[in-house]
Amino acid sequence: MQIAYSVEALVEIVKPDAVRGSTSQVITGIAGLPDAAAGDLSFLGNSKYRNAVGSSKASVLFLPPDYEGEPAEDQCYLFVANPSAALAVLCARIEQSLWPQPEPGIHPSAVVDASSTVDPTATVGPLCVVEAGARIGRGTHLQAQVYVGRDAVIGEDCWLAPGAHLANSCRLGDRVRLHGGVVVGADGFGYEVIDGRHTKVPQVGIVEVQDDVEIGANSTLDRARFSRTVIGEGTKIDNLVQVAHNVVTGKHCILCAQVGVAGSTTLADYVVLGGQVGVTGHVTIAQGVQVGGGGGVTASIKDPGTVYSGNPAMPYHLERRIIVLQRRLPDLFKKVDSMLKEVEDLKKASA
Repeated sequence: MQIAYSVEALVEIVKPDAVRGSTSQVITGIAGLPDAAAGDLSFLGNSKYRNAVGSSKASVLFLPPDYEGEPAEDQCYLFVANPSAALAVLCARIEQSLWPQPEPGIHPSAVVDASSTVDPTATVGPLCVVEAGARIGRGTHLQAQVYVGRDAVIGEDCWLAPGAHLANSCRLGDRVRLHGGVVVGADGFGYEVIDGRHTKVPQVGIVEVQDDVEIGANSTLDRARFSRTVIGEGTKIDNLVQVAHNVVTGKHCILCAQVGVAGSTTLADYVVLGGQVGVTGHVTIAQGVQVGGGGGVTASIKDPGTVYSGNPAMPYHLERRIIVLQRRLPDLFKKVDSMLKEVEDLKKASA
């Protein structure tokens, strides 16, 4: 990664509330507070590292407004409401500069059906396949070996990494990002036992991914048995996530690595599922609920904004209390055994 930002450029990008100090250095790297050297940018994203700011050698630091220290010579502090968010804004600018900037058009090795529609500003990379009736929107970029199924629709300014798969009739909104190996529209997992055999239930619905969604590598969204599987606007899905048929997520949900959501479950807006959370089918999770990593949701969660953990998932503080009590069980059993022995001794003595 090669970057070069002057303080003036950084001020223009993150728009700090205040600036303290100055530096002649051009920022060419980003590093943690203790590891930063001259020419690096660093930030205070967690208050427990506050004491490391004064000794940091970074040339520029993003700091919260309540930090009271003074910069060293040839060092500049930029005060922002949220240093971590400011760094994210800068990294987004860096990332955009690192993205490939191919010329619009269709690579000679791509297979594009004549009945499909590819916007002239879009890019279809090497060895891509675009089936009949598919539509690819303005400014969208398909990297190598992307598959777009029959009658599938991709909106504007989308980015599909190598190996992404958009199945027949499924839809992506605008500014959707699919990382490598993502499958949108895999068959839903549905079987009925008929005459002693598992008989496949046809899955004839679609997947609809709304605007500004990002889906991590090797995640899978199953098409609906009927109607739609829906991923709401702004939702972010990590790597290795499974979303089953007819699941509906609200807007701006977060599904972390190895989450599995079973069929016909509904997540309201801003739900967060930590790593390896499992959610049973046909339940509803209320707005803003957070489930800690490894949790198992076996019933609907109806209270908005609550935090759950454990398996089966329960309110966080209750689950913590239960864990504490579980650790005391061995001592409790010893006491019960001792009390039973005393009772037996008393019975014998009274007899």
